[in-house]
Amino acid sequence: MEVITIIEKMRFLTITGPKDDIDRIMSQYLCKFEIHLENALSELSNVHELKPFVEVNPYKDILEKSELLIEKLNSNTSFSDHSITPENAAYTIKKACQLTDDLYNQKKHLSQKKDALIEIISLIEPFRLLNYEIQKILKFKFLKFRFGKISHQYYNKFSKYVYDNLNTVFLECDSDASYVWGVYFVPASSAVKVDAVFSSLHFERIIIPDGYSGTPEDIYQSLTKKLVNIRQQNRALSVEIKNRLHEIEDDLLLAHQTLTTYNQNFEIRKLAACTKGTKKGVVFYIICGWMTENDAKNFLAVTEPDPDIYIISENDQEHVLTKPPTRLKNPKLFQPFELFIDMYGLPAYNEMDPTIFVALTYTLMFGIMFGDVGQGLCLAIGGFLLYWLKKMNLGAIIGLAGIWSTIFGFFYGSIFGFEEIIPALWRKPMDNIMSTLLTSIGFGIGLIIFAMILNIINGIRSKNIEKVFFDPSGLAGLICYSLAVLLIILALTGRKIPGSHLSGILLCLPLAAIFLKEPFTHLVQKQKKIFPPGSKSMFFIEGLVELFDVVLSYATNTISFVRVGAFALSHAGMMGVVLSLADTASGTPNVFILIIGNIAVTALEGLVVGIQVLRLEYYEMFSRFYRGTGKTFKPFNSKFTN
Repeated sequence: MEVITIIEKMRFLTITGPKDDIDRIMSQYLCKFEIHLENALSELSNVHELKPFVEVNPYKDILEKSELLIEKLNSNTSFSDHSITPENAAYTIKKACQLTDDLYNQKKHLSQKKDALIEIISLIEPFRLLNYEIQKILKFKFLKFRFGKISHQYYNKFSKYVYDNLNTVFLECDSDASYVWGVYFVPASSAVKVDAVFSSLHFERIIIPDGYSGTPEDIYQSLTKKLVNIRQQNRALSVEIKNRLHEIEDDLLLAHQTLTTYNQNFEIRKLAACTKGTKKGVVFYIICGWMTENDAKNFLAVTEPDPDIYIISENDQEHVLTKPPTRLKNPKLFQPFELFIDMYGLPAYNEMDPTIFVALTYTLMFGIMFGDVGQGLCLAIGGFLLYWLKKMNLGAIIGLAGIWSTIFGFFYGSIFGFEEIIPALWRKPMDNIMSTLLTSIGFGIGLIIFAMILNIINGIRSKNIEKVFFDPSGLAGLICYSLAVLLIILALTGRKIPGSHLSGILLCLPLAAIFLKEPFTHLVQKQKKIFPPGSKSMFFIEGLVELFDVVLSYATNTISFVRVGAFALSHAGMMGVVLSLADTASGTPNVFILIIGNIAVTALEGLVVGIQVLRLEYYEMFSRFYRGTGKTFKPFNSKFTN
């Protein structure tokens, strides 16, 4: 059974040492191992002489400058194995900033000029069709002018109802989906009235700046050339900055590497705690977290000679307040199926990892429901190519499911829907529909019983008496369900039920245990109060309702597996329709219809079958033995190590 319980064993570590030595410990030791940190104050809540490790991050500001420099450098150079102090790293970054300050100031000045030009260009551009010099317009004495834009809604009203009766000339210059840009001219004596009318039509004025000569098109072209020139200067400055930084590239990368490491290490302080100090003024940090058993042993061996680090290794999980994180450890073949486990929820530390169980049952059921040699091979090849090229776990799942589809295609004697080309190694689903459906139910009964056994093992691992003996998927449920299945099989096959009264009693006893699971659990645990608090009448009413739901779930979970056989029949039926449309009986089938039909069936039914199998996994089996309440192992380790 250990093959389906592969979860990395964890060990809880409490690490302490002088407060001013924490950076060295993180850079020298912790960065080389994966540790899932816990909040030390929460874990050591019963210790009153602790306080949060509060400090201002001294690396944040200088790291931001470092990132800007590295961005300009745009280097793919690998990181160095050498180390320097954070003080030397900060000095290197400041020196690099001084080296490029004059160029950055020039870039800043150019950026301001560029923004100003872009703003003016955006004002001038809509009026490029106005073939009249701006300076002449600005010098009109007896005519007033207004540049601006108006929405299409009001412009249509203006053109239809107002324009002919108004002492003004409107020149349309440009338009888009929302606005019309233009300029109107009006005699100075009528300006107040006309301005009022345009204002009522929501005309938005645009102030054209003075100091530019020529038509709007001339101004636009002139400004565009200036903008292009500024961008060229800006690019030249960027190249010069890169060249200057390239001279100190190795030192700059090492400094950035060091600051990144120390900045990331600083995040540990949020979860660390500190002692309040001794009379001598010595303050100690405390870090708590989980390591895998193997990492913990190596970590202890490496740090043992160091006199300034003290480690308490806790093997007994019961003495630790926080529950261990879960880190799955499956063979590479089954790792893609961890995707389904993540979607449902990781197993708790003392719970089974169902990855291998899911991998085997998911692909097996997929193959049963979608058995075809040709289509299965297409799924297998396509899935593995997707996994190889894109590293998608779903691609590997499709590939493995395709292999089982191919295997059951041989069992069914089906290749691209044709059932006469190869002989069936087992049977064709459509030969006996009832037998196909009953076989799928029998297959489901076996999986449900196996899921109950897994639940019992989970209960033993977690030392949960109720889960082991009195749970609907525990020993009582297993006996009840197995006996009910046996009695139904005997009845359906026409055989006499031995000791019918005794069988009824044996069937009722495990149901009674399930009904009274809480009192029985309290009795076994020798608790004083056998019944849970509250009204006993309500307890019995709720118990009866829950018992009815349990019996109903046994039936519905079992019947749900009918879909395994139903989809096998559905696949054969759909391919029969495709072959009929392609007129294969004539001897000269329509190849185009055959190809399109196979593609459609493979895509649509493959998707539906994949979803239905996942539903069976989650609702009919996981609900029996799996809770998925684990927390993810999130290791702290610096991206860069010194």
